[in-house]
Amino acid sequence: MEDLSIEIEELISQNAPDFEIAKLIKNSVKGYLSSLDEIFNDTQGKDFFVKHTKTIDGFIKILYRYLLRKHFGDFLPMSNSIPITLVALGSYGREQLCVYSDIDLMVLYKDVKGFNLKPIMEELMILAWDSGLKLGSRVHELNEIVSAVRTDITIKTSIIESRFIYGSKILWYGFQNKLSIIQKELQKEFVLEKLSEHKTRLLKYPLKMEPNIKDGYGGMRESNILFWMANIRYGVGSTKDLIGVHFSEAEYKVYRSSLEFVFRVRNALHLIAKKKLDTVNFDVLPELASKLGFVHTVKLTKERQCMEKLFESLHNIHSFSSIMVKKIIRPYLFEAKNISNLKNFRYKKNLFICDDNILYTSFKRKPKPLYEFLKELNELPTTIKKFDNSYVYFAKKTILPSSLTVKIKQQIKTLLEKEHLHPIVKMLYKAGMFQAILPSVKMISNQPQFDGYHTHPVDIHTIKALWYINNIKDQFVLNIYNELSKNNKALLNFLVLFHDIGKGRKKDHHIVSQDLFKKFAKSINLSEANINLASRIIRYHNQMSATATNEDIYSQKVILNFTALIQTREALDLLFCLTYCDINSVGIGVYKSSTANLLKQLYMQSIQSFENEGLLKDSTRRLQKENTIKNNKDFQSLDSKMQKKILQIESTQLFLLYKASDIIALALKAKDVTTATYEIDNHDNLIIKIIRVNPLNLGFLLGKLSFLDLASMDIFKLYDEKKYFVIRFGSKVDEGDLLFIEEILENSFDMSKKFTHKKPIINKEDIKIDCNHRDELAQVKIETKDQKGLFAYIAQVFDDFNIEIESAKIHSIRGKVNDLILIEKNGNFCTNQEEIVNLLT
Repeated sequence: MEDLSIEIEELISQNAPDFEIAKLIKNSVKGYLSSLDEIFNDTQGKDFFVKHTKTIDGFIKILYRYLLRKHFGDFLPMSNSIPITLVALGSYGREQLCVYSDIDLMVLYKDVKGFNLKPIMEELMILAWDSGLKLGSRVHELNEIVSAVRTDITIKTSIIESRFIYGSKILWYGFQNKLSIIQKELQKEFVLEKLSEHKTRLLKYPLKMEPNIKDGYGGMRESNILFWMANIRYGVGSTKDLIGVHFSEAEYKVYRSSLEFVFRVRNALHLIAKKKLDTVNFDVLPELASKLGFVHTVKLTKERQCMEKLFESLHNIHSFSSIMVKKIIRPYLFEAKNISNLKNFRYKKNLFICDDNILYTSFKRKPKPLYEFLKELNELPTTIKKFDNSYVYFAKKTILPSSLTVKIKQQIKTLLEKEHLHPIVKMLYKAGMFQAILPSVKMISNQPQFDGYHTHPVDIHTIKALWYINNIKDQFVLNIYNELSKNNKALLNFLVLFHDIGKGRKKDHHIVSQDLFKKFAKSINLSEANINLASRIIRYHNQMSATATNEDIYSQKVILNFTALIQTREALDLLFCLTYCDINSVGIGVYKSSTANLLKQLYMQSIQSFENEGLLKDSTRRLQKENTIKNNKDFQSLDSKMQKKILQIESTQLFLLYKASDIIALALKAKDVTTATYEIDNHDNLIIKIIRVNPLNLGFLLGKLSFLDLASMDIFKLYDEKKYFVIRFGSKVDEGDLLFIEEILENSFDMSKKFTHKKPIINKEDIKIDCNHRDELAQVKIETKDQKGLFAYIAQVFDDFNIEIESAKIHSIRGKVNDLILIEKNGNFCTNQEEIVNLLT
């Protein structure tokens, strides 16, 4: 900085213009920024923040001093005598300025008649931007600042984090007096507004695999909220000042250490991205882990070590901040009129249930030994929906034994069998007690999942899955759950808690989870029958979703293989409920209507298998459905010619998939179709239904619609050369797109229309063909990279060979697609399969 000051003095002596000064400072700023990587290697976290902040202070001081020299010349007064003070605000004021964050600067002045301050202040902003300093500036007159905060309470957060940089200290002391007024005014309104904003941010940025470390769960903003609340109530300059008042030095040390790591992560993110970046995404993670000093070990990759440390830190920050904020702001939430209502809310000594079944206790309540604590939880009513942070704080202080006694294990068993378990487990997780109850969760605590499928770390995924047990929206699954016995509802809790507990080891997590469950179940004296049933389901907990999405669920062989693993109807019911909870907890929108339908169909096929294996044969099931149709009153009212047509519908698949009444309705609808008719359903997701007499230009249709995600397609031969097409997509479309889709449909009835398909990348080993799949159907499985227009290209090739597709199931996950295509054996496919594979690959 001294060298820069000397160079500026030389330029001033030469009467250099402002742009020359700005250019010199800009080059200096640029040189400093390019050296930050090296500085980061020596000092990280808070130290890096402070050094960076002080350097930026230095640049701003140089700019301001230059302008004073320019405007006052040889008559420059002492800076203390000029009524301007430069004040750092926000993260800049906290000395937490990150590399590419905005520099929040307040120019504070006092309107004195003898000074022409406006040109100096205006030129300071212009010169700073010209010099490469991205200022987020505000200008306030000292006597107007209190009224400004009263008008806009959002300014208050910036103001209370102010820090003197340079200028008049007389003015700064005057500002301090104003600040004390600001701190005391509108305290309750300020607190409530900040809490509301924070709640909205947490809902927007929950803890996910790609966490936002500034505004999200456990991020820097949670630390800010804690400081703001402490400052408003106590006037402290640092959260640390409350050691011994609200928390111990040991508690603060854990919190501060976690915050220090988040500081390091944020600085590293900015340096790597060379721009403002607050989300730890998978693209930047490898370089981030290396920059923070993590290296691969025999057991763990550097990326996993980095993310585990980050999740642990975010959890520590969130837990400490949320509890301490609640402790600090209690006076602002207190209303004297509620004292009379406490008796009505009192459940028992020190426990109050109010505000929509939320459990409260005293922050000063003495901790209990683990056995007594678990006993209290087991005695709580099942209506409890949430535990207030006062109870989380109480739970956090539970006195843990050196080992779990038989009495404690019995209490744990009773607890885990509770019907509404999620609120309790979430409270235990927030209190850091989850592992004390279930020691086996140690390996999945804060464990990342890099599969591109799961949205959350393993422990959060498990807790969310537990929530879905009592929040089932699919009526079909809900009916199954409601029919479960009390024993099996309790068993479902164990299935959810243990289904992924084996993740993080080298061995297959299905097997490890099964082994860990068996060991734990025996330790709490679960019955042998329950252990055998649950361990089998845990071992095959992904089997139902894998079979439904990747296999031909109308194949006798597939169903028999699936049911052989599951063994009983009881296990099937539990597995369906577990699968529902598991898929939903992966992320919002993963459990789609198409997924629900496939799982339901697999469930129904499996039920038939358990009841009568012979019913699994296509011909037997068709005959059974025909008999149901014959007994239908609507069918009996038809003339004999129409009845004959219905019973002679070529597609056996239609009889396997549809109810008798739906088959009759579809046949009658097709009766009057002479060319084509179609129907577009855009309710939950886009479904196109077509009845066509002449061929459909399927390759053209799917090519034109390749901007949408195709989910599945069924093609049924009816009668009189008529076909019924059902094409399902993964989501609904905007209403404005429906006219465009109708136009594409109309054009697809013209076989002369062509669509130029981009050939996808498919390897020969990606294609598996089974010409003996079923009596009437061949099967093609294609597992390859997910690409736009993939199935449209396949359909075009099949069209060219006059191959009749009976049905197609498209399932994409983690950038891979699994296409399952059933093809009618009409002699055009199996005899030409080699040529077809060559065209596809």
